[in-house]
Amino acid sequence: MFTSVDDVRARLAESGYLASPAVATTVFLADRLGKPLLVEGPAGVGKTELAKAVAQVAGARLVRLQCYEGVDESRALYEWNHAKQLLRISAGRDETWDETRTDIFSEEFLLPRPLLAAIRGDEPTVLLIDETDKADVEVEGLLLEVLSDFQVTVPELGTITASRRPFVVLTSNASRELSEALRRRCLFLHIDFPEEELERRIVRLKVPGIEAALAESVVRVIGALRAMDLRKAPSVAETIDWARTLLALGATALDENVVRDSLGVILKHQDDILKAGAKLDLDAV
Repeated sequence: MFTSVDDVRARLAESGYLASPAVATTVFLADRLGKPLLVEGPAGVGKTELAKAVAQVAGARLVRLQCYEGVDESRALYEWNHAKQLLRISAGRDETWDETRTDIFSEEFLLPRPLLAAIRGDEPTVLLIDETDKADVEVEGLLLEVLSDFQVTVPELGTITASRRPFVVLTSNASRELSEALRRRCLFLHIDFPEEELERRIVRLKVPGIEAALAESVVRVIGALRAMDLRKAPSVAETIDWARTLLALGATALDENVVRDSLGVILKHQDDILKAGAKLDLDAV
């Protein structure tokens, strides 16, 4: 999909994703080596958006598996269309069970879920396995076969091997430790809060019309908040939301009233808001 690291940065920038050199390099290597990419970091720093941007610039289909506690094989891999199978059994009452079984466990009755859908595709595909750390440990066993050999075994049909390997992105907020077996199969990328200069560029890109001075003030205040001991530090997503909020309020500069009235946009816990209100010194930032 990409010819060089600079090609990655340029094309992602065209889609609205400003990648650091480390991000661009790792994406290039994942593409060139055909390896899955495991992206860890705080919520809201652009892990999911990276997969979406790669799919956009590559003209690829995006297949997303959203992980959560309780997700299982039938949600991640495949399941059989039981209602359709029952109708088929009812329609073939004069057939033997062997004849019926051969029919109902065929492609026509298979419902592919994200992992199988990505494996079976012939077109360019980006497989996003989002918030992998929220899934149960057992789900990692499903991922190992997919990420090792890019194949899925359906007992009734046999092994289905990818004719065209998808570009795989796994994201994690590190709420639990992923297994070493899964990590070994991936290239690793940690995305942290961006440096001030990069975050200013992101704000100017995502919030057209914001003045450079206001964008700089927003980023500096966000940086000061991240330095506090908060339950949930504001991420890049909150920075962008706050910049848009300030534009909507018609603010041209940050003052105590504007900041106090809009803290709920960037902080999501009342104790964080109280702490920020007491400790934040706008004159110092």
